[in-house]
Amino acid sequence: MHFADFIAGSIGGALGVAVGYPLDTVKVRIQTQRKFTGVWHCVHSTCKAEGVNGFYKGISMPVTTVSISSSVVFGTYRNCLQGLRMLRGGGADTPPHKLDIFLSGLAAGVAQVSVMSPADIVKVQLQCQTEPYQGSTLDSKPKYRGPIHCLLTIAREQGLLGLYKGAGALALRDGSSFATYFLTYNVVCGWLTPAEQKQPDWAVIMLAGGVSGMCGWSLGTPMDVIKARLQVDSVTQRRYRGFVHCVTESVRQEGPSVLFRGLGLNCLRAFPVNMAVFWAYELVLRFLRPSP
Repeated sequence: MHFADFIAGSIGGALGVAVGYPLDTVKVRIQTQRKFTGVWHCVHSTCKAEGVNGFYKGISMPVTTVSISSSVVFGTYRNCLQGLRMLRGGGADTPPHKLDIFLSGLAAGVAQVSVMSPADIVKVQLQCQTEPYQGSTLDSKPKYRGPIHCLLTIAREQGLLGLYKGAGALALRDGSSFATYFLTYNVVCGWLTPAEQKQPDWAVIMLAGGVSGMCGWSLGTPMDVIKARLQVDSVTQRRYRGFVHCVTESVRQEGPSVLFRGLGLNCLRAFPVNMAVFWAYELVLRFLRPSP
């Protein structure tokens, strides 16, 4: 069991949230609220109505839960990779097979859904709650007072299953995106690291991390849109009857391009976030498991 990967993944995930949260808020809002015509309109409207704090709504829970989910992702990935390597009869120093990397990433993405889904629905609900900042002339009262109140309210109104609304889309998003994520990271590191060098340089790690994040989100954005729409769908005024209905109605009303709404923003956010994630991950891993 590779426990170091759980610890390193946790620290890397927390740093990634801190770096990318403001852009994540903008991304969620333009995916779920038609009143925003684009990225800059959303940024301007949020600043005007809510101030800078509007970009950080619900961040306390993701910092905690993403640390846990990233721990699950990196730990599951490493241990699955080791298990598949052993099934192939390879040793500890045997380079992993590309298919094994892909399958391990897929397993890691699906495994973290049980941890990620409740926190993600709270995050999305708070990000889409647009109450005015102090001193604003706007008059509206938020439904949720904070992450814990939001979590308890959803559980009370919708039951525990309400915390897993959109979990199917989340599993499809994260399974495919993390499979691509880890495969891309390993391929780029392999390309840019000389054969005689055991570990990639820090510049290579950060570049590979950024590129892998962009590739992962390019594949995961359609399911990210559907997941967000299912999560913010009201219980009393439901727009979607389920996953398939959400996909068909979204495409019918807004065209196929709706599935890629926020793609540019996802990729813009993914590069610095995943540079930070892999930098922190590899730094902690080298400290905990130094090379001979």
